[in-house]
Amino acid sequence: ILISRKLDVLKGAAEEISSKTGNKVHAIQCDVRDPVSVKNAVAEIIQVAGHPDVVINNAAGNFISPSERLSANAWKTITDIVLNGTAFVTLEIGKELIKVQKGAAFLAITTIYAESGSGFVLPSASAKAGVEAMSKSLAAEWGKYGMRFNVIQPGPIKTKGAFTRLDPTGTFEKKIIERIPCGRLGTIEEIANLAAYFCSDYASWVNGAV
Repeated sequence: ILISRKLDVLKGAAEEISSKTGNKVHAIQCDVRDPVSVKNAVAEIIQVAGHPDVVINNAAGNFISPSERLSANAWKTITDIVLNGTAFVTLEIGKELIKVQKGAAFLAITTIYAESGSGFVLPSASAKAGVEAMSKSLAAEWGKYGMRFNVIQPGPIKTKGAFTRLDPTGTFEKKIIERIPCGRLGTIEEIANLAAYFCSDYASWVNGAV
């Protein structure tokens, strides 16, 4: 199941995944910033596919800005998507899982600067740090229900969505690579493989890890 705001984009992605894997993929419209929208989406998920075994919190928003220029609305937009959205989805699904006594693997995608901090992406850094604290906290509290909460902090991976916002001119790409021991950027597949491991039974004793 894929959930996001734009149904046309979702349907395209669902069809692409389905055609490549032969699996049925459901596209469900949802704005993670809105708890009512999340509640409705979770009810639909359970209706069409049952209670989830794996939940990936990957929704995010970001842009570059000097912190002194941030408006209250800019701060709220990012934290609503990243922190509140992740919380609404996680808590809503978690409550439904507790009711039926079913475990699941939750995985959040954050960023290395959630831990180190970083200038010019203050709302994102703060919200992602909150997601990490939430994951560790729920790992401690809901582990007894068979739920696991882990986090991946990817380094720089050149995707259109991220790099058009964070390095639109390509100025920093060379500087970034100079700081990476492997001498290159990461690939989407490397994150996908790690995500698959975290959500599989191979990682059944891994909980609260970043």
